[in-house]
Parts: sequence; C-alpha cells; structure tokens
Amino acid sequence: MTRADVLVLGGGGAGCSAALHLARRGADVVLLERGLVGSQASGVNHGGVRQQGRHPAEIPLAIRSRALWSRMRELCGTDAEFDPCGHLKLARGEAEEAELLRWNEMAAEHGLKASMLGRNAIRAQHPYFSDRVVAGSLLAEDGSANPRLLASALARSAREAGATLLEHHEVTAIEPGFRVEASGREFEAPVLLNCAGFWGGKIAETFGEPVPVYPLNPNMLVTEPLPFFCTRNLGVVGGDVYLRQIARGNVIFGGGRGESDPALPTSRPLPEPAFAAMARAVEIIPHLADAMIIRCWTGIDGGMPDALPVLGPSRTTSGLIHAFGFSGHGFMLGPAIGAILSELVLDGRTDVPLEAFDIGRFARQTALAEDASKTRLE
Repeated sequence: MTRADVLVLGGGGAGCSAALHLARRGADVVLLERGLVGSQASGVNHGGVRQQGRHPAEIPLAIRSRALWSRMRELCGTDAEFDPCGHLKLARGEAEEAELLRWNEMAAEHGLKASMLGRNAIRAQHPYFSDRVVAGSLLAEDGSANPRLLASALARSAREAGATLLEHHEVTAIEPGFRVEASGREFEAPVLLNCAGFWGGKIAETFGEPVPVYPLNPNMLVTEPLPFFCTRNLGVVGGDVYLRQIARGNVIFGGGRGESDPALPTSRPLPEPAFAAMARAVEIIPHLADAMIIRCWTGIDGGMPDALPVLGPSRTTSGLIHAFGFSGHGFMLGPAIGAILSELVLDGRTDVPLEAFDIGRFARQTALAEDASKTRLE
C-alpha cells in the first residue's frame, strides 16, 4: 500500500499542475494517469491561450491563468512556445458584430480591454481576409502555445519537486477513504483530486454525484508550411472554425467533432467535419484554398451541457475535489486550475469564485425539471 497526502487522478494540464503546486508546498503527492501525461484533451487541442470570448464565470479563471502564462518558464522550465500574439475574434455579419460588442462591454467590467476593428480597419490590418469578415475584436494580451509541450513539462517539474507521477496506471477501483487500485497496486490518501477529464464523470458518480458529461472530440487539422501571413490567433463568433499560423508556416485549425470510444480509449477525426472546417477557413481566408492538409487528429475531452467545468469540492464526500469537464477550452486554464486546487487542499479556500462550477448545479437542475414535470401532470 502506497500512502500519500493527496492522490491526483488524471495527468492533463490541471492534474500535473496540481501535483507540481502541491509538491512545492511540501505535500506528498501521487498522480495516477491511465495513459501518458497530456495524451488526451491537454495535448491535442488548438493551443489557444485566450481570455477572449469566455463565459463570464470563466473570466476570473482566465485572468489568473494568463498571469501565470507570463511566468510559465519559471514554473516548469519552458514557455511551451507561448506567443502573446493576440486573439482576434471575427464577425461574419451584423448579428455576430453585435455579439462581439456585447462581450466586450461585459469583459470591461472585469478589467479586460478588447479593441473593436470595423470593416475598414480589419481589412487594412489583415488584407488576407475575405469580404465575409465585417469586424473583429482583438484582445492583444492573449495568444497561443504548443499543447504538446505543456503537460509533460509540468509533469517533469512535479517529479523534480518530489511528486510521484505514474503513467499507464488506470484506476480500477475506488473505496471510501480514498483507497484506490490501479495496475494491481494500491494507494491511499485523505484527499482525492478528480482531474480525469471525461472519465471524471465516472469518478464523481462513484461518490453519488452523477453529471451529464459526454466525450468531446475536437476535429483538428494542420496544413503544409505556407509563407507567413497570419500574426494573430483567430476565432469566429460561434466557434465553428479557429486557426493560427506557427512560425514554421503551418496553419493549425479546427472545427467540428471527431468520434471516440472512451472505453478503449481511442479517438479519430472524421472527414465530413474536416471538410466543413476547411470550407469555413477558406470562407474567411480565401488563399487557403490551395493549401495541402498534411495531418488531422482528435482526442477525448469531457463536455458539459452548459460548457462550464465541474470545479470545486464534492457535495457528498469530504476530501474529494473535482476539476473536469472543461468542454474543449481548458488548455489555457490548466496551470491555474492546478494552483487553485492546491489552495483548496492546503488553505481550504481560493480567491477565485467557483460557485458557477459547483457540481451541485446538476442536481438542482434535475430537481427543477422534476418539479416542472409534476406541475404539468397536475
């Protein structure tokens, strides 16, 4: 039996960051990862480091995380190719332009200063856009990074700080008191951090907290190297396509969903969403029409009906803290989520508001739906 102060389930960005922050504050930490660290959502995404466009409840998380990205090399020995190139969200019509204006007004209340670019300004600054683009919102301090570098760097630094990280250790049993069996070994700790992505839903259900998490598989593609033209990380209102060009010239973009079997686990991109994403990319940047796609991929993330993560203490079990279901936009947040989890464990509190992410919201929604159903029957 291996005993620790904290068991972390899941080796994505949040789990590895939690292990690192806890170990640096003197906690004895064991992290169990069913595959390789960063092999699912944390390592297969677009690489956006953005506050732009987030749900109001996520903005404090994003602000804290953005500050941490400025110190990433200090935290884990690499900046993970972080480039504060700015995030430019595009509008393809008047309704989408109005949505950008509404978001900017709300974000200003949190201290974020996005700049609107109208039709003439955006065409002057980005002549490669088609006439389909009518406006844009630029948050200059946002940017992008390489998702394949982050989790492994956090994991390496966590090990150097004294944490034990075990890959290929799939959890097969969890008992009260947090006695966990994985790969024929037993582990025990008074605190359990559920950072298991899509599989975090199964862990929550084990402790009487079922949630409607579903597998989310972002369809990603990359082109051959092209002459450099795109200086910003780009998105669109509605999120049906997003892209960025790396220094080597390749354009990384995504849109739509692949498919997966989380039981194995395995995932694969699908051609129809890929073709749709290509068409949308060409719609806003016409000269991509002749670019050759050299690779496509996907992975498995946990999606939630309201697109907000489950983050915070369990409602049923003392010592259990959840952090999963980031719905395709948790890469940037991972390092800060780990810091927040370490504060919840060691300090019993954090300054970041977490009420909107409470796992109890699903039980409340179910109760409201049942009450409404009874009223209709009566």
